[in-house]
Amino acid sequence: MYKLTGVTKNYQKGRSIVAALQGVDLVIGDGEWLAIQGPTGHGKSTLLQMLGALDRPTSGSVLFGDGVDSTAGHGDGDDLALMRENQVTKVRATSIGFIFQTFNLVQTLSAHENVETALVPLHISATERRQRADAALAEVGLADRARHLPSELSGGQQQRVAIARSLVLEPQILMFDEPLSNLDFKLRIQMRDELKSLQRRLGKTAIYVTHDQTEALALSDRIAVLSHGRIEQIGTPDEIYERPASSFVAEFIGSSNLLPARIVERGDGSALVETATGLRLRCAIDKGENACDGAPDGAPVSVLLRPERIRVRPPGASNGADVNCFPAQIREVIYLGEDLHLALELAGGESVRAALKNSGGHGWAPAQPVEIAVAAADLRLLQR
Repeated sequence: MYKLTGVTKNYQKGRSIVAALQGVDLVIGDGEWLAIQGPTGHGKSTLLQMLGALDRPTSGSVLFGDGVDSTAGHGDGDDLALMRENQVTKVRATSIGFIFQTFNLVQTLSAHENVETALVPLHISATERRQRADAALAEVGLADRARHLPSELSGGQQQRVAIARSLVLEPQILMFDEPLSNLDFKLRIQMRDELKSLQRRLGKTAIYVTHDQTEALALSDRIAVLSHGRIEQIGTPDEIYERPASSFVAEFIGSSNLLPARIVERGDGSALVETATGLRLRCAIDKGENACDGAPDGAPVSVLLRPERIRVRPPGASNGADVNCFPAQIREVIYLGEDLHLALELAGGESVRAALKNSGGHGWAPAQPVEIAVAAADLRLLQR
């Protein structure tokens, strides 16, 4: 288990101090898959360095499962500092396996030799090195490719060799830094599924940095979303997607329509809001789950509407049965094979995007008048 308490990391940039991490508190359980998400420059890589004992925090502490503190040496005497530093070095070398976006394979060595080389610093026998390298390659399905050079392997196979090179150390924790970003789309999907299966089978803790939201949603037990060096929200994939804590999280995870509005009135478990163009929407408010539970009438909010929650129909199809139903016009149809995205303009001028499943012969076209409907439960209010 990991436990981060009040972790801050500052860097000197010219004459300025840049805060890469600001008071991060985080607990990661044994066997958990945690994805770290956030825009470039908001602290993902710095947090991974803290978790991997590759760097020390400016303040706060990082505790590993057996009580080893990666802040070793801060304020200690020379002997104690050296002892604690040795503990951290041992954890980093034997308990953590790193897998990066670049494979970093030695091109003149076979797959087996690349994996076995990771064991050389441990000063174990050649026989044990060979056996453990054989076992690691078998674990990733490459036993029959062990004698091949990297140039004779596909991109996915090379990534498997890189994973085997980490597994051969028998680490407790696997750390992934954009491991699939250099692979093509279909191979990414395949490798994503294989990584999930491997981690579940081995029971390893996995910490996964990625820009790909789909990867994070598909792989993780929990997702931590970073913003300006702070954890904006941490939760399960469905919590992050269905109940984002802020507009930042809503926009960063998944596609979203965000409409600025103000609360007009509140009822039992719902609120009526009005946008700047006069569009009125009835939104459900789930007590304890929404960032706007206590917002008073007149408070500025953002209305979150996920594109896949919008129902698009011919004009007049609702017969007034829906709480939120409005005329609109299709501006653009984006064909994505199994999905269709419709860019829509509402009567008041708001633009929203709807995502529909392509059932074949959809019949939607630009300039076509339609009506859209959305349930109050599918609208979420966020503070603005």
